Amino acid sequence: MKKNYTLNPKPYNLVIGWLYPELMSTYGDRGNITVLQKRCEWRGIKVEILNIDQTTTNGDLRTVNLLFGGGAQDREQEIVMRNLQDKKEAIVELIEKDIPALFVCGAPQLMGKFYEPAEGKRIQGLGIFDMESRHPGPNAPRLIGNVIAKISEESIKYNVSSITYEKEEKILNTEYLILNTIVVGFENHGGRTYLGKDAKPFAKVLKGYGNNGEDGTEGVVYKNAIGCYLHGPLLPKNPQIADYLIAKALEVKYKKEIILEPLDDSIEEKAKSAIAERLGIAL
Repeated sequence: MKKNYTLNPKPYNLVIGWLYPELMSTYGDRGNITVLQKRCEWRGIKVEILNIDQTTTNGDLRTVNLLFGGGAQDREQEIVMRNLQDKKEAIVELIEKDIPALFVCGAPQLMGKFYEPAEGKRIQGLGIFDMESRHPGPNAPRLIGNVIAKISEESIKYNVSSITYEKEEKILNTEYLILNTIVVGFENHGGRTYLGKDAKPFAKVLKGYGNNGEDGTEGVVYKNAIGCYLHGPLLPKNPQIADYLIAKALEVKYKKEIILEPLDDSIEEKAKSAIAERLGIAL
């Protein structure tokens, strides 16, 4: 089959904002930035990485086209949250303007209403996600292990590399689309997250604990922002999520639909299928 996608030859560029890389980069979350950067560069898209920290101004933040935040320990989360309050207006403005974002583990907890650590005071969040996160206590077991989840149909829609071409007729590649709606990752969190009535889950857990080990939800979605507990890191294992974020960032910035030139993800797809099979999930 011949894939016939093209990316407009106009020289695109994106600014990717990375929230507090020195304080929030546990469990290999740095790899998500690497994947976003490389998958852009391989397509000729210029990328600037903006490290967002205590010195970053709201003006700097407003230049961001794609936002990423990783995980952290409770102490680091408290430090970050105190500083984030000064940046709340700019971050909320980005999300409300449909700037895509990926928040992993500790980061989405800070984007919710609040996080209650095992010890210490409640950490107030930015309120972007309609959700609350709590740690049950110092003796509560952590939720650890591999996760397989199916992306909720109402959460995000794909238009990236989802159609193949044969004899000039569009044919849906069913096997690819199934893989495209499955995400795999590794979770390691003590906090439990509960979604509010206005929140949409990112995915439904097929194997693992997800948000709280009770209701079968994994992550949260609001506009083009995704929050989840999936480490691994997430994007090397699930490049379709990286492409979704990149395409959305370009669409919002350049105000037109963007179809990304496909990359060879056959190794990643085989790895995902192998992980699913090992955990007893047939794709």
